[in-house]
Amino acid sequence: MITGKIKYVGRLALFAVAMFGFGYLLVPLYDKFCEVTGIGGRTAEGPVAESEYLPTEPDLSRQVTVHFDSNVNSSLPWHFEPVEKTMQINPGKMYETAYIATNYSDQPVVAQAVPSVAPGLASLHFNKTECFCFTEQLLGPGESKEMPVRFFVHPDLDEKTNFVTLSYIVYQNDDATENHQTAYN
Repeated sequence: MITGKIKYVGRLALFAVAMFGFGYLLVPLYDKFCEVTGIGGRTAEGPVAESEYLPTEPDLSRQVTVHFDSNVNSSLPWHFEPVEKTMQINPGKMYETAYIATNYSDQPVVAQAVPSVAPGLASLHFNKTECFCFTEQLLGPGESKEMPVRFFVHPDLDEKTNFVTLSYIVYQNDDATENHQTAYN
């Protein structure tokens, strides 16, 4: 009877370890799946070289509406919004817009913007060559800053897709903010 209980506990422990391992692997597997399929609206982590991906001829016969969206994490004392709400673009042509951020606190604050594109499959064709989201942004007390985004939508975007949303959510980087506030005070 004791041997049976030991085997049962051993199986439970093995099952718990296997489930922990499976859970641990889910995040990188999900990230890779989203990267390959474009699901989840994730865009490239860094700048895209214009010369590598920008087609030589834009598709002037087609227009796509790009909607710009902004969201601020509730713990971040910033106002953050796009300069333009929408833009009509031709796939394959380079465009530039900007977002404006204002720090409402009396201390310096460091934040990082995380982009996403919807619909998800459009993220495979939405390319940023310059973006404030590539680096952390520091705003001093009461400071406002205009932050540029240069982008193009590749002409390989599905013909049926005529509306794309570029969305950012901005999060405070607590460690970097603390370092800057310590130096500020």
